[in-house]
Amino acid sequence: MAVDERALEAVAMSHAEYARLVEMLDREPTEVELGMAGALWSEHCGYKHSRPLFKHFPTTGEYVLTKTGEENAGAIDLGDGWVAVFKMESHNHPSALEPYEGAATGVGGILRDIFAMGMRPVALLDSLRFGPLSDRNNRRLFGGVVAGIGGYGNCVGVPTVGGEVQMDPCYSGNPLVNAMAVGVGRREHMLSASASGPGNPLVLVGADTGRDGIHGATFASVELAEGSDDRRPAVQVGNPFMEKLLMEACVELAEQHRDWIEGLQDLGAAGLTSSAVEAADRAGTGIEIDVALVPRRAQGMTAYEVMLSESQERMLVIPKAEHLEDVLALFRRWELHADVIGHVTDDGMATIRDGATVHARIPIGVLTDPPQYPPEGVRPASLDALQAIDPGAGADVPDASATLLRLLGSENIASRRWIFRQYDHMVQNNTVVKPGGDAAVLRLKGSPRGFAVSTDCNGRMVALDPRVGAMLAVAEAARNVVATGAKPAALTDCLNFGSPEKPEIAYQLEEAIIGLSEAARVLGTPVISGNASLYNETPTGAIFPTPSIGMVGVLQDVTKALTAALPEGDTLVLLGGPVEQPASTLAGSEYQHVVTDTLGGQPAIDLGLEARVQRLVLEAHDQGLLTAAHDCGDGGLAVAVAEMCIFGGTGLDASGVHIEGRRDGALFGEAPSRFLVAVADDDAAARLVALALSDGIDATVLGIAGGDRVRLGAPNAGIDVALEEARAVYDGGLEIALRG
Repeated sequence: MAVDERALEAVAMSHAEYARLVEMLDREPTEVELGMAGALWSEHCGYKHSRPLFKHFPTTGEYVLTKTGEENAGAIDLGDGWVAVFKMESHNHPSALEPYEGAATGVGGILRDIFAMGMRPVALLDSLRFGPLSDRNNRRLFGGVVAGIGGYGNCVGVPTVGGEVQMDPCYSGNPLVNAMAVGVGRREHMLSASASGPGNPLVLVGADTGRDGIHGATFASVELAEGSDDRRPAVQVGNPFMEKLLMEACVELAEQHRDWIEGLQDLGAAGLTSSAVEAADRAGTGIEIDVALVPRRAQGMTAYEVMLSESQERMLVIPKAEHLEDVLALFRRWELHADVIGHVTDDGMATIRDGATVHARIPIGVLTDPPQYPPEGVRPASLDALQAIDPGAGADVPDASATLLRLLGSENIASRRWIFRQYDHMVQNNTVVKPGGDAAVLRLKGSPRGFAVSTDCNGRMVALDPRVGAMLAVAEAARNVVATGAKPAALTDCLNFGSPEKPEIAYQLEEAIIGLSEAARVLGTPVISGNASLYNETPTGAIFPTPSIGMVGVLQDVTKALTAALPEGDTLVLLGGPVEQPASTLAGSEYQHVVTDTLGGQPAIDLGLEARVQRLVLEAHDQGLLTAAHDCGDGGLAVAVAEMCIFGGTGLDASGVHIEGRRDGALFGEAPSRFLVAVADDDAAARLVALALSDGIDATVLGIAGGDRVRLGAPNAGIDVALEEARAVYDGGLEIALRG
């Protein structure tokens, strides 16, 4: 079977997959058919290595309104007829080549997923990974990505309200840029991405089509190799001002003229191919497109290029035939190009023509039936050795106060203000709890209700134990939301892994998905949307397995939202576990990373305890006991205490806390399922402790907020630092790292 090698390489299709395509068609594909199949069979669009594992995900729950994978994003019920839709996606490989445009167009793409469902985007978040900032190229990537996220989000008028970033050598050369968006609206205004109604027109709206982004979907489905700079044409170029017009027009269409259309779909990965084919597949119909009718900004574009272009700021609208002129007039009123490029058919085929010349006529079912590769994972031989490392084998921390300051100023813990001050997080005036804490909180205008949202994952934990590490990521994201007083409702994920064709990576992928699913099931947070980004490797190796989690929680009254700012005079209480922790809790911790420059040990979590502690915090808040809350995460108890003091502008006297065992585990161990909460007085503290003990949950009163020093533990054995010194180190740490 003769086939051009370069043609297969361009669409990332193997010879075996090509043979499968020929067998399904009972003939050789045309050039356009090969390009369309290659794009839709790519990992980025077809999830051929990850989809067999999605069966593990819990996908239904109390708040869930959509079936996972059937729409552009998942939807949950916020109450009183309000809906939130959300999703997370990756733009890793493009950002490695063009950090500004890669990040910016990642934001644009995730926003279109939201307003394609008729919902107004109200929040953006990110989950970012880079190599150490001591490296000049990593600093360049970091600065470019942050600027791209801010530049696009600020211009389009959607606030970037939260996110997280972690640096580690494994991400050098292969940064992770995951963008999450949340939209809200009325349930009756939700739209579907379905090409229903044979005879209905297909209308392409927005930017003209160019050559940027061709083979973007397949580029995202292969490893970054030497010479990847040659793939720069696969990086799209964004125009946030046009995106703003598209957003407003689509939201108006949903809110005021829902009955004019059958479906609305964004053009993302694989461009016109994926949007039209997937919309037809959802409806069980076919499509016919004449590329000669597609407005272009480049001369001499072929049918192949038009169908695979990933030019940004484009939407596909399927109006009801009788309302075509109404729909065209609406978009033109918003000064947007809107052109009929084809129509819906009843033959189940994707027919692509250029005037009278037919370039493709292929069954929709062939294009949407990519090969599936159930993982054949093998536990890496190195994992046993890593887990056998004893984090407590060395000497205990000699100077806990100096170590706390070192951690507070480290690139993974220091304040992210340098990042979020570049983002307009108050546009639309819905942000109640701003960036910098555990989770952002947004209000629903005209309603007391709202939601909290957070992103989280620690790739080091997943590298040590993929199943437990993924559980920890879900639990941490849920704790972040609970710390605001919101009840976790559902999650979205972005599965960032290396090449699934390698047995040890396939093992990581399967184990992480199982762990993620187990945690989501126990915590009642079903997986309602997401994305898989595989082949995150460079010639030097794969990234840590990084299943980023985006969590959304429901708030009945946003005026009662909690923050992590410790009020002066209040009492601080530790819930979920004792102060003393074994050195094993240093496994994968920031202390281990920064102080000992090692990675090893065995992370652990009791999901049952995690669920009970989260319920306890929410119940205590419902009873009006809490004045602030913060989960114990990176850096352990000492960092969490210091952060609450910094945020609240007050010291803490917890010098009465006695530490008998190792100080490093007690102060810097990252045992999960723990919260720091503040209460107003002794009576509230007593009620809280009684409530905890009645459910078998550990509760320890640490001390009272006040003064200008942060004290935790006995003098000369615990922490004793000046509040202003801690604040200065924390506030300036990231900027110092960025100066190299």
